[in-house]
Amino acid sequence: MQDNERTMRFRSRSGADRLITEFDRALRTVAGLQPSDTRPSPARDIAERGLSVAERVHAAALMRVNHVGEVCAQGLYQGQALMARNDDNRRALEKAAREERDHLAWGAERIRELGGRPSWLNPLWYAGSLGIGAASGALGDQWSLAFLAETERQVEEHLSGHLDQLPPSDGRTRAVVAQMRLEEGQHRMTAVGLGAAPMPRPIKMAMRLMAKIMTTVAYRV
Repeated sequence: MQDNERTMRFRSRSGADRLITEFDRALRTVAGLQPSDTRPSPARDIAERGLSVAERVHAAALMRVNHVGEVCAQGLYQGQALMARNDDNRRALEKAAREERDHLAWGAERIRELGGRPSWLNPLWYAGSLGIGAASGALGDQWSLAFLAETERQVEEHLSGHLDQLPPSDGRTRAVVAQMRLEEGQHRMTAVGLGAAPMPRPIKMAMRLMAKIMTTVAYRV
């Protein structure tokens, strides 16, 4: 009996600690605070080249869009991890979220270097993504992973488009975007490997429409 009570108290403390950690992470994401365990930026050894004012403004706006995507990824992963039923899936989601936090920090750093600013709507982007992540997680791990895999597939396409748009001379931004695209592809393959269900075409199209609205707004706001 005493062992059972100790186990229940331990689980309660663990759950409370986890909620506190996730709440702290949410505040840091929305406030734009860089995590302490961030990997060095892929741009660290690349010299800054001369860019025109128009090129800097455009590159900063593209990176703001990418930064919004990473804010959304934090909310999505956190919501899904909180609802995940399988411990292996939860650990995989948490690992991917750590890498996405690196992307978040790299994007914010590059925006500052280009003289831009993050989106004013980041709290809204984050809250919406957290709700979507929790809702997809509530449907079960197969559908949660399906949503994740499709999201990452669309993000890969989106980042490829940005590489086509960025000035060839902007090696620093291009290095960040290329590394982000590589790791988004790895996250997609992880979700597929964990058993993501095939995503119905109407849902894919709805996700694409939502992403188009988000990227259009984030480029400007």
